[in-house]
Parts: sequence; C-alpha cells; structure tokens
Amino acid sequence: MLFGHLALVCAAAFAGAAVYINVAEQPARLMLSDQALVSEWQPAYKRGLVMQSSLAVISFVLAVLAWWQTGLWQWLVGAAFIIANWPFTLIVMLDTNKRIMEIEPDRADAQTRQLIVKWGSLHAVRSCFGLLATLIFVWALNG
Repeated sequence: MLFGHLALVCAAAFAGAAVYINVAEQPARLMLSDQALVSEWQPAYKRGLVMQSSLAVISFVLAVLAWWQTGLWQWLVGAAFIIANWPFTLIVMLDTNKRIMEIEPDRADAQTRQLIVKWGSLHAVRSCFGLLATLIFVWALNG
C-alpha cells in the first residue's frame, strides 16, 4: 500500500503547512505595518504556491493510484478533497491573490490589509480541504 501511505504523507504535509499559515504566519503578519505586511505576504505567497500546489497534485495522483490498486472508494474521495484546492484557488482566490501581488509595498494601506485578511479567510478553506483529505486517507488505510 505504498501509494496510499505516500498520498497520506503528502496530504498531511499540505494540511500541516496550510494550517500553520492560518494559525501562526497569518496572525503574525497581521501585526506588521501595512507596508511590511505586503512585503512579507508577496514572497511568502510565491514560495507557498510552489510547495502547496505540488503537494496537492502529488497527493491526488498517489491517491488515485491507491484507489486503482485497492478499489477503496475512500481514496477517490480524499483525492477529490486534496485536488479541490486547485479549482478553489483558481476560481475563488485568484482575483484576491493577483490584487495583493500587484500592490507596491510603499502604497499599501488599510484596503490592502483588508484584502490580506480576506485572503486568510479564503486560505482557511484550503486548510480544511487538506485536513479532510488527510483524515479520509487515514480512514482508507485503516479500512
């Protein structure tokens, strides 16, 4: 059941990183000035995008392979939750992400802060998708 274990590891890494952002990084960055807030968010977002998008795709592929190997429907459900991060990000979050990326740090203001607060709320949905996928993969491994 190597595929299933690896799918779980990737989903758990995704979930852990996503939750960390919501419970540690986002509250800490919101303590910064508006200018510093944008200066921190922009490079953090670029780095997180690469890591989290890769983990979601890899976990999805591994979960589908685990389903193919075992026939357990839970793998497909977990795969759907982990890959749901992609369409959610592209459809729901992309406009907010682009708007924040376009802001010059020296022009940041209270509106900028509100965009980043909104982004944090949207990102919490991604954390939930990752946690659900992780729990479903644990269920599949024990089922």
